[in-house]
Amino acid sequence: MLFAGCGGASSAAPPGTGTTPPAGRPVLAATYRPTGRAVAGDTFVQLFEWYWPDVARECEATLGPAGYRAALVSPPQEHNVFAGGPWSERYGPVSYAIDRSQSGTRAEFIDMVARCRAAGVDIYADAVINHMAPGDGVGSNGTPFTRYHYALLFGPADFHSPCALNNYQSAANVQDCELLGLPDLDTGAPTVQQKIADYLAGLARLGVAGFRIDAAKHIQPVELDGIVGRMNSALSAEGRAAPYVFLEVIDPGTEAVHAADYHGLGYASGGAADITEFMFRRVGDRFLGTGGHRVSELSSFTERTWQLMPADKAVVFLENHDTQRSDGIWYRDGAAYRLANVWMLGQAYGYPVVMSSYAFDRSTQAGRDAGPPAPASQVNCAARLETAVIGQWVCEHRDPWIAAMIGFRHAVAGTGYDRPWDNGADAVAFSRGTKGFVALNAGTSAVTATVGTGLAAGAYCDVLTGGARGGACVGTRVTVDAAGAVQLQLAAASAIVIHTGARP
Repeated sequence: MLFAGCGGASSAAPPGTGTTPPAGRPVLAATYRPTGRAVAGDTFVQLFEWYWPDVARECEATLGPAGYRAALVSPPQEHNVFAGGPWSERYGPVSYAIDRSQSGTRAEFIDMVARCRAAGVDIYADAVINHMAPGDGVGSNGTPFTRYHYALLFGPADFHSPCALNNYQSAANVQDCELLGLPDLDTGAPTVQQKIADYLAGLARLGVAGFRIDAAKHIQPVELDGIVGRMNSALSAEGRAAPYVFLEVIDPGTEAVHAADYHGLGYASGGAADITEFMFRRVGDRFLGTGGHRVSELSSFTERTWQLMPADKAVVFLENHDTQRSDGIWYRDGAAYRLANVWMLGQAYGYPVVMSSYAFDRSTQAGRDAGPPAPASQVNCAARLETAVIGQWVCEHRDPWIAAMIGFRHAVAGTGYDRPWDNGADAVAFSRGTKGFVALNAGTSAVTATVGTGLAAGAYCDVLTGGARGGACVGTRVTVDAAGAVQLQLAAASAIVIHTGARP
């Protein structure tokens, strides 16, 4: 969606959730079944506004070798074009053609998907299907349009009656009116559903493995289920598997629409959808000290204590392309940002996504809206996250600590989040079963403590400083004693991460 402040929830609650659906709003069955999502230990990255050729090169040179499961790319369809090229133009569809967008041509898109797949990296595409571009203009592929008239795709009869979205306590207002004034498609109409399903199925035939459904909470669950069902049915008839789907549903728990309303989406057609868990963003507040919070509070992290959705439904993140422009943790927080990512990727809950973007300025509206650097400048990555300047790609996923955690997450896959420890302030530690251990100090002074790890006695190599190579530790060597404990000596803004696959 275009801005983080659009609220979040859905319309119809499944039985047993304790939420009463509005009258006349259909409910999806919420039977929990395997989702077909990534396996335990996987992580994906959002390469926001990256150009298709650069994504292909990144899959081959960095993402594949690091072990990323997938890359989420920006919306590929023809989009609105504004003066100055703000990032939000990508979220105003003009047609569903992918011949030319801000990120490149159709041929470059197809080449990217194939090269990434060969490198072991799936491509997920951001799908904008709730609305069309506002105003009058010409799209990125040269298609002229006016409001409610998109000659190659939709006409006035394909939209809900115009109404302003201004009441998040009304599911009908949230799901049938115009988000930020954007023409709202009548996603209950069979012809509209079919055109959207055809677009998604077409991308899947090109090799796209999954979709992020933008502004999903602004589409009735049963209508979105109809779209996904049509896509899955068409692909199934061709012997193709249902793509992975996850939904952008911002649910603060105080509105008429709830993430739980969408838990059953896709089941009837042989697939299933995950959902963005926006409440997980509170992790970043602990590292920033927002509202007096401390990192030590993470020792009590569980689905129940944090009132999170089930782990097998949750896509988790510290920031996305909306939130990083408004508030919360972002790349300029440097050490705090880095340590927060270590914690997110170290723990076991959900399917994590690492944000990777370009430098922008939060201090002005123009700075927040700024589009990406010029094409082919992807190689101009910042040397360090916190020193990125306008015109550079930040490349957060390349940060050595964040990259090292992708391998750690694979190494400890299938284990739980155990033995949480904290110092009552800004140092925490936890184990991943008997396979791994994470300790970090986000404070301003050193921490010394004896902490249990759950690991067998012996020497281990800290993966954040290089891990093991040639039978020796590249960086820090960590000793686990006979009782399974380590003597922590953590400097300010530091961490150690060890696992059984990185030993001298």
